[in-house]
Amino acid sequence: MGFFYKFRLAYLFILLAPGCGYNQLSQDDVVAVPSDYTYIIGPGDSVNIFVWGNPDISTTATVRPDGKITIPLAEDLPASGKTPSQLAREMEKKLAKYVRDPQVVIMVGGFQGVYSQQVRIVGQLSGGGGGGGRFSAKAFPYKKDMTLLDLMIQLGGLGQYSDGNRASIVRNVNGELQQFGIRIDSLIDDADLSANVLILPGDIVIIPEAFF
Repeated sequence: MGFFYKFRLAYLFILLAPGCGYNQLSQDDVVAVPSDYTYIIGPGDSVNIFVWGNPDISTTATVRPDGKITIPLAEDLPASGKTPSQLAREMEKKLAKYVRDPQVVIMVGGFQGVYSQQVRIVGQLSGGGGGGGRFSAKAFPYKKDMTLLDLMIQLGGLGQYSDGNRASIVRNVNGELQQFGIRIDSLIDDADLSANVLILPGDIVIIPEAFF
């Protein structure tokens, strides 16, 4: 983990320090769950491209850090930020120069997604997922109807010195970042399902250290 990443992480903890008067998030809160949520391709995703009737140009490509892919007959094709169907239609236009009436199907694997849809967790995590410092960080692609419990299962647990009931979610609400308290310890240790709140694309979950 580089110096500037550590600096940004420390700054985030200072700026969004737990206990600063934010509201507690509960199951009763109405949230803008994206009913029409569609996965957006991001850097690191594996894109399986199937061209009907043309197995010689059907292939698999990994989206590069610059968001582009290279396939037979089409170089440096932008892929990041598009849905699989949008990318398929653009590929059909590119391939139409060489193939008569191409029909393309895109299947995505190795899900990473775009940063704006990823769910990120920073703080006291199990396994020291961020490089061995006091705090670590992980990111997961958002899944439709994801809950806090789903996220904790995917994460694998909190760190030894975490305070899950002082955790919080930083969320974009109508273009403004807002912070809400969550009760992870109550959910996991006490099986209090009222603490199992919905997770939204782009949420940042902050797990602080416990006070001793």
